[in-house]
This record gives sequence, structure tokens and C-alpha cells, in this order.
Amino acid sequence: MTTRDLFAARRTRAIAAATAALCAAALAGCGSDDGTDSASTGSLAPASTETNLAEVCPENVVVQLQWQPQSDMAGVIGLLGPGYQVDTDTKSVSGPLAFDGQDTGVDITLRAGGPAIGFQSVPSAMYADDSIDLGLVHGDQLIAAAKDQRVVGVTPLLQYNPSILMWDPETHPDQKTIADIGETDETVVVSKDQIFPQWLVAKGLLKESQLDTSYDGAPARFVGDPSIAQQGFANSEPYTYEHETPSWDKPIAYAMVKDAGYDVYASNVSVRADRLDSLTPCLQKIVPMIQQTGKDYVAAPDAINATIVDWVSQDVGFTPYSEGEAAYSASLLKDKAVIAPGSDGVWGSYDTAKAQSIIDDLTPILNESGAGLPTALPADQLFTTEFISDQVR
Repeated sequence: MTTRDLFAARRTRAIAAATAALCAAALAGCGSDDGTDSASTGSLAPASTETNLAEVCPENVVVQLQWQPQSDMAGVIGLLGPGYQVDTDTKSVSGPLAFDGQDTGVDITLRAGGPAIGFQSVPSAMYADDSIDLGLVHGDQLIAAAKDQRVVGVTPLLQYNPSILMWDPETHPDQKTIADIGETDETVVVSKDQIFPQWLVAKGLLKESQLDTSYDGAPARFVGDPSIAQQGFANSEPYTYEHETPSWDKPIAYAMVKDAGYDVYASNVSVRADRLDSLTPCLQKIVPMIQQTGKDYVAAPDAINATIVDWVSQDVGFTPYSEGEAAYSASLLKDKAVIAPGSDGVWGSYDTAKAQSIIDDLTPILNESGAGLPTALPADQLFTTEFISDQVR
């Protein structure tokens, strides 16, 4: 049996399992009028010419996420079709790659990042593992990796990074902005791999002496010492601290880093620079699918949220992700235009002037930390609009 046959068999089994579950729930037969076995396509229709990826994409499109599955990754998680299977050993999920209710003819595997890959960067993981086809890379990390691990963003899932600095409003009632924090001696707890704190210091919004890079993602430090400020994400911590952290159980205050001027494309679907040409036929078809999936998520997030919550629930190694947090996140991502059309009205588009501006802004700051980037780094080496469809409006 060939590799393609193996993937086809796995996809058929996965969709058949989903079909069986649907049939059992409905207590109805699933045979078709022509007598063929509909389990081969299940709830998915066969691919049309436009949605058939079998001749242009890898048999299994492997996507490296930057963290555990969450709603801000909906643009790629939404391509996961019915009958998917969770692998707790590899912290991944696999199933048919589906679009617009159709089986595209290939599979997709989504791999969790962060602790699942030893906290290494996504570009590092992509260069260490040739089986990874696409990775989600925040714009600042994409720039930082440009010297030795250059990846190219082909479409952003997020128009900007929803990172925040948060604080206790009872302890700091007068704080409204990040600049207000910088006027104090307040400790700001962040993770060492974040780049925006360096930028905030370089811009004079925080003092270097305020930074504590020991953040581990747990709430204990903040709960135990409400005098500090701490990093977080606007679509997560404001909800989880108030509703799902019993030791806190009250609102937090926060300011978005973007509102301080750090306007960076986030969760860029990216490909290794040395694989861009070979993946071009696939990217020409799959990038518009990702654009449309992100747009559709904003209008109707429930189905993708249910997939994310289900995947997380099957792996005890993940931080729990509730239906409430997923719904809150979807609303915020829409209301704050984090998942939104670009300035040209196209969902998942790049403004190359914006991209160049942040490259020029970050390059000297990163070079002070030894990044070794060229002083002139053209945006078209890191971001491309080649595959973005201007029809997704």
C-alpha cells in the first residue's frame, strides 16, 4: 500500500466513524439512493475542482500551532473535518481537511506548541522538523528569526496581537494605560520569550528595572501579589481570572499593547523560505480557504469553538478551555477587530507599509539583543501577498 493509499484509508475510516455517530444519534439509516456506501464521504461532500487539494498539497498538511488550541487559531482549526482523532502523545489532532462542507482530498494535522514543543519558537520547530508544512508565527517572532530561520507569512489569522498588561484595579485605581505603569516602580511580570516588553522599554513606556521575565502562565503570582502587573491576552485572562480562578474571582483591568503602538500582525500562517516555491501550488488554493474560514468564524463561531473545546478536553496535559472562555474570546476577537478585514477590506490581507514599519521599528531593538538582522530588511522577504485572494471581503 502506498503512502497516499494509507492516508486515504485513514481519512475514510475517520469520516466513516463520524457518519456512524451521526446515524446512531438520528436512529436513521445512512444508505444513499444509488446503493453506494456514503461512509466514504460521510457528512462531507466530494471536493469540487476549486476545493480539491489532492494534486497540489501534501497528503497530510501538518500545521504547527504556537500554543495549545484556542479560538484565535480558528482560521486553521476550522479546516479540521469530522471524525478527527486526538493524539495525546504528540499533542496533536488529525482528520480530513474540509472546506465549505467538502472533503478536499487530503488530511490535516494540527500540532500544539508552547510546552508541547519545549517552548521553542515555531520557526525553530519548522527548521528542525521537515514534516511541518505550515506554522503560526507572530510577526515579531517572524522578524526575530529572519537571519537563520527565515519563514514567510502568507496570511495573518489576526490583524494584531491581543497581548495585554493587566493589573488589579483595586490596588492601582488610577492606572489606565501602559504608560501609567511606567510612571511607577511596579513590577511587570512577562515571559522571557516575549518581544513586546523590549519594545515598551525602548519606547520609554516601561523601565528595564520593572521587567521580571519569570512568568510561567500560572495565576498564583498575580493572585498572591496584586501589586504587580502581568502579561496576558485580551481574549483570555480577563474572562478566566474573573470567572474561572476561584482564588481571584473578580475583574481585572488591562491595557492592550497594540494601543501603546505595538501594531504587529499575529498568528501569521507561515512557510519556510526554502519551501515557498515547492508549496506554491498548495498555497494558491489553501490560503483563500484559511481567509474564508476566519471570516466565517467571526460570523458563526460555535462549531469551531466546539471543536477546540472538545480537543482540549481529550488531553489532560492542556490547560482547560471552557465553552465560556471560547465564547468570550470569539466576541472579543470580533468586537476588537482582532480577526477582521485589513485596511483594503480583505480578510486575511497584509498592508505591506504596516509590515515594513514594524520591521524597521523592531530591527534595531532586536539587534541590541544579538539578533544579527540586516539594517535594511524588506517586508517582501518576510510577508507575501501572492496567495491572498481579494475576493474574501
